[in-house]
Amino acid sequence: MTDTVDCVVIGAGVVGLAVARACAQQGWETVLVEAENAIGTGTSSRNSEVIHAGIYYPQGSLKARLCVQGKHKLYACCEEKGVEYSRCGKLIVATHEGQLDALRAIGAAAAANGVDDLRWLERDEARAKEPALDCVAALESPSTGIVDSHGLMLALQGDFEAAGGMLALRSPVTGGAVRPGEPTLLEVGGDEPMELLAKRVVNSAGLYAQQVAASIEGVPSESIAPGRYAKGNYYSLAGAAPFARLIYPVPEEGGLGVHLTIDLGRQARFGPDVEWIDTIDYTVDPGRAATFYEAIRRYWPALPDGALQPGYAGIRPKLAAGGRRGDGHGDGDFMIQDARGHGVSGLVNLYGIESPGLTASLAIADEVVERLNMN
Repeated sequence: MTDTVDCVVIGAGVVGLAVARACAQQGWETVLVEAENAIGTGTSSRNSEVIHAGIYYPQGSLKARLCVQGKHKLYACCEEKGVEYSRCGKLIVATHEGQLDALRAIGAAAAANGVDDLRWLERDEARAKEPALDCVAALESPSTGIVDSHGLMLALQGDFEAAGGMLALRSPVTGGAVRPGEPTLLEVGGDEPMELLAKRVVNSAGLYAQQVAASIEGVPSESIAPGRYAKGNYYSLAGAAPFARLIYPVPEEGGLGVHLTIDLGRQARFGPDVEWIDTIDYTVDPGRAATFYEAIRRYWPALPDGALQPGYAGIRPKLAAGGRRGDGHGDGDFMIQDARGHGVSGLVNLYGIESPGLTASLAIADEVVERLNMN
């Protein structure tokens, strides 16, 4: 028997959960299918858990708009649902004079994005706040924070199910077909294979989004955004960290540099670096520690030898440069692809949803619902 539902969301990471919640709260009968045996086991559980302010992203990009909107929504959601978080703040640091222009450019970009609470700190001001820090200047971001990402995902799941949504774990999408003028057919595998007819489909499969799109017959192959995997390795700090705030260097190509974050238990970790890979692999190579020590000592010279321990790795789904965008934004942005990009009514593909996807998740959900209501 094939069931017909209003909406199927594919992938129960933090973005998929937020989207499914928003769809169910529209009154749509919504099924959230997840290939793994639990929610949020991929990118959503392998990141820094940072609530980003919206500082770095190009003006007018989806990342800029949805991060700033999402930050406010996320803090409000945490307050309402009792999800643990901390508005600990962040310092973006220039470690030599040659980085000052880049630091000023970051401040200007943030202001253009509507982030109006940054403060320029000279060296002595920064050192007064963080005595262990070595820098020539810093930007302070008081609205940056950290969040219990698993607690957030459980809260989103609770709201989704309270609105009548159904979560199906161990239920990978193995294929499907676009049916012009009719609901999209999805073939779902797992312990109890089934077919679903969905009036609306949201592909929020993260690292596997391109694979899922390609498995649905009738989705034009040329519309599928080419992607790359950027692996980020993290190291944990043995002992207590001498910092109360997050510490970020001036960004580097492919990422934000090896930064220091502190979790809600006050455990410090460093990362991610950028390692381009072709296959999904979460192994952390202990041999990469040497480059971490070098990067960290630029802003924390007193980092002791032997203090770093391999932690974990995450993988960011990057859009490959030059790939078809279809939404008017540049390479490296989020891609929220609706019928205007692929010609399939009722289908939204989410490509390249990397950082700041956690921060932007609730705003991404609102954007997806708006686009589904348009076609």
